[in-house]
Amino acid sequence: QVQLVESGGGLVQAGGSLRLSCAASGRTFSGNIMAWFRRAPGKEREFVAAISGSGGRTTYADSVKGRFTISRDNAKNTVYLQMTNLKPEDTAVYYCAADRTAWVSSQYSYWGQGTQVTVSS
Repeated sequence: QVQLVESGGGLVQAGGSLRLSCAASGRTFSGNIMAWFRRAPGKEREFVAAISGSGGRTTYADSVKGRFTISRDNAKNTVYLQMTNLKPEDTAVYYCAADRTAWVSSQYSYWGQGTQVTVSS
């Protein structure tokens, strides 16, 4: 099995920055598409960003384009989400996900437990 553990969440003021990390273990990290999703209170889970196995392709939700950057370090089996210019509406539990073929869909095979990001006004 693949285990994903998110870290780096916390409380930040609007306009601030935060970097989330997702450490993967188990098997075949570089062969997986990695993604970030988030779920805000009272809202459904939504796609945030995804990155291909090699890191050569990325895609983002329109709401975070220009502010968030997804990256990966396959040598460290870790994917990152660098968040800048954070807004209160970014407040959510952020989840890391992995799959061999999924891209923007929510049909990822593996999920982390999530890390809370709270952005104050």
